[in-house]
Amino acid sequence: MAITTLILPEKEDSAIIATGYALKTMKRILVVDDEIEVCNVLRDFLTVKGYDVYTASDGRTAIAKVKEIRPHIVLLDIMMPGMDGLETLKEIRKVDPGVGVIMVTAIFDEELGKRTIELGAYDYITKPVSFDYLETVLMVKMIDVLG
Repeated sequence: MAITTLILPEKEDSAIIATGYALKTMKRILVVDDEIEVCNVLRDFLTVKGYDVYTASDGRTAIAKVKEIRPHIVLLDIMMPGMDGLETLKEIRKVDPGVGVIMVTAIFDEELGKRTIELGAYDYITKPVSFDYLETVLMVKMIDVLG
């Protein structure tokens, strides 16, 4: 983390210089799941880990939030009513090709997992989610996204 000099305006024609403060970018994650309890559990876990967490309960809302907040990572449920996770993934890729998308599902299906990766997902995680694994995957992908 770089040490930066901050110039804080005191008046229009003067400034206070404060040194030694490290600036940090809040890492934004969007959790998309039609089960509100899943969104809440993941939001609480990720918030404690220092992430700025947003939630959406359907694909259309998720796409709107990707446009609005520009998350670094999206945790995206596959099985959702209306626009499912695969269709949502395709649309997210059109809006922001660089966002890291991690698919989350209750059904282990190797072929489906491969398909999500082919469509541009970074990883495929099954429920119940292993928080240790999730934390590792998020850390690695954040390094990739943020450089």
